[in-house]
Amino acid sequence: MTFIESLRTCFSKYADFNGRASRPEFWWWTLFTFLVSMATGIVSEMLSGLFSLAVLLPSLAVGARRLHDTDRSAWFLLLWFIPVIGWLILLFWAIQEGREPNRYS
Repeated sequence: MTFIESLRTCFSKYADFNGRASRPEFWWWTLFTFLVSMATGIVSEMLSGLFSLAVLLPSLAVGARRLHDTDRSAWFLLLWFIPVIGWLILLFWAIQEGREPNRYS
């Protein structure tokens, strides 16, 4: 599968979480999103954020289809959120630390 075919497939299956995705389809899509994110990030952070938001759903969909091709459930995608939850807990804890009076004040 070529680069253009992979992009065409991912955009045509924008929110299709059923079926399978070949290895080249997944990796060409990943390379495309990485390179465009880097390029848009150089131009504008807002543009990069908008691009990332626009390709979030197809990225999750191609990831789910790739997991199906390896005989795994798409629920494995939720493992990406475990570090995010940990960082949010740490951030909340750090914010709460500053609000309590310091015993050394």
